[in-house]
Order: sequence, then structure tokens, then C-alpha cells
Amino acid sequence: MENRYAGVFEHVGEWWVGHVEELPGCNVQERSLEEARESLKEVIQLIVQSNRELARREAEGHEVVREALAVPVERSVPTFFVT
Repeated sequence: MENRYAGVFEHVGEWWVGHVEELPGCNVQERSLEEARESLKEVIQLIVQSNRELARREAEGHEVVREALAVPVERSVPTFFVT
């Protein structure tokens, strides 16, 4: 499954700082834009995987229904996505 997120990158001094609009706390800092993109992809994967694992642990012993939900979200401005 592939999800799309809005990666935002800013050149600050000698660094490229990146974050994901939809995932608070998902931040990186690298020397090049390409390194920042790759690091951000890795961090997104780690955060999503960790959140899923934590949610499943907390649900152990409880009757739960886990299902995929498709939710359309409108964008007000053109956005480039990290994929």
C-alpha cells in the first residue's frame, strides 16, 4: 500500500530541514535536499509502522474491527508529495 504525504523542505543555512504536514513530529535535517527527501521517507515509514504496532498492542484483548478507510481531502494549493 502506498500513501502520499506533503513533504515540506526549507533551506536553512547549510542545512535542508523537512517535515510532513500530516504527521506532527515527522522532521528531518540533512546537508542536501536529496538526503532530506530520503530521510523523510524513512521517518514516515518508521512513524506509521510504530503507530500501527502501538495501536495493535493496545487493542490486544479487546474486540476491534480494523478496516481501510478512503477519505478524500481537498488541497487548497498545488502540493508536491513525497512518495
